[in-house]
Amino acid sequence: MELTLKNATVYSDGKFIKTDLFVSQGKVFFSSPNSFSDDTIIIDCLNKYIFPGFVDVHTHLREPGFSYKETVKTGTQAGASAGYRALFTMPNLKPVPDSEKNLKVQQDIIDKDAVISVYPFASITKGEMGNELADLVELADKVKGFSDDGKGVQNEQMMLSAMKIAKEKDKIIVAHCEDESLLNGGYIHDGEYAKAHGHKGISSASEYEQVRRDLELVERTGVKYHVCHVSTLESVDAIRKARAKGLDVTGETGPHYLVLHDLMLKEDGGFKMNPPIRSKRDMLALIEGIKDGTLSMIATDHAPHSQEEKSKGLLSLNGIVGLETAFPVLYTNLVKTGVISLEKLIELMSVNPAKRFGLEQALVDGGVADFAVFDLDEKYEINSQNFLSMGKSTPFNGYQVYGKCLLNVHGGEIVYKAK
Repeated sequence: MELTLKNATVYSDGKFIKTDLFVSQGKVFFSSPNSFSDDTIIIDCLNKYIFPGFVDVHTHLREPGFSYKETVKTGTQAGASAGYRALFTMPNLKPVPDSEKNLKVQQDIIDKDAVISVYPFASITKGEMGNELADLVELADKVKGFSDDGKGVQNEQMMLSAMKIAKEKDKIIVAHCEDESLLNGGYIHDGEYAKAHGHKGISSASEYEQVRRDLELVERTGVKYHVCHVSTLESVDAIRKARAKGLDVTGETGPHYLVLHDLMLKEDGGFKMNPPIRSKRDMLALIEGIKDGTLSMIATDHAPHSQEEKSKGLLSLNGIVGLETAFPVLYTNLVKTGVISLEKLIELMSVNPAKRFGLEQALVDGGVADFAVFDLDEKYEINSQNFLSMGKSTPFNGYQVYGKCLLNVHGGEIVYKAK
């Protein structure tokens, strides 16, 4: 396919420029190649913005094992409609990708059904049970990293052993930090809302104490380490100190942690996730974390469930969908309000995650044609019934937002076009 996008505002090398873009043979160019044919598709992008395709390093596509919640096809279609070029998938599947054989089950589905790039993480422990290491050596050259997401690795020696192998194989440990001994039966944040409404609270220490433990192990091993879904002030502080020491540590947080706090909770399954939405103090610390680079990326933790599983209010299963709300929610609440710049948001959603997890940068002259076209002036109401994801549970239903994806080009082919 050959494509010309005229009069666009294009993200290039950290800033926006006015230019035409040209796509030919899967590559994108900032000046017209001589080889264009007469049947080139021409699109006027006046007053539209073109971003490098987003990269989400934390998603749950639920297949194999839980295709009643989501499939690779529906999840990647949802991602494509939201401007994503790549999704990294977590291993809490059936079978768990803890061996080459089990990983192949997932990879075969991805190869057949994915409409954008999908990169699986292998598990750290067999079955994510925390009792025995997965086949990390065997899996190392087939995945970007290792994670037991959904569970924290409770045994310190087990995590140390995993880190040593990951270091040897130059792979990243992607850690869900949760000390189960500090949960105390809680299911939402142990804050003002829980106390006022008689809910059992999850302590912030259940997250940050394991972050601190792991960072000590990182200092001993020198492994590449990434903290999933950071939600507490103390975790941000610990990561900031580790990075100041020169440790190879990064962290992510999610859109819901950056724009919601526990006094905004509702008795609705769309507000139930793990870690939980924390206090306003934590939310503000997370915002400072993305502003100063302590947290270098935003990931959705897209986690679809069935309608029945999310119908029990704050006792529902943990997890919300996030791909189709991430950019408009962040753009509306953080960029349009002046908290961060649009350039910063693109770094957090595309540039930094691609760099950290070894992907080629998109929207570079002569590079891979992975980009999305957005109308930033279009205002609309989020309605999860319109999502392409099978999951419909989100805390952002009814939100008035700006920023609509009009077109997504992946590998030089159109993978989504708005109707």
